Amino acid sequence: MKWVLYIIGVLLFLMGSVWVLQGIGVYPVGGMAYQVKWAYAGIVVDLVGIGLIVLASRRRKNLPPSPKA
Repeated sequence: MKWVLYIIGVLLFLMGSVWVLQGIGVYPVGGMAYQVKWAYAGIVVDLVGIGLIVLASRRRKNLPPSPKA
């Protein structure tokens, strides 16, 4: 499950980054070019992707309980 969160997080981050670059006109391809609303949407998607990556890196495996002495 951990690797699925990593993959989804990375894909969301990459997609959001493309949206930001298109929105601010650095990568002017398609109908999203020079439209700032897509830059803002890309920032939100980037933050969600970063959040998923952080969540996946902090998840612990289910370890059996340690025996009490």
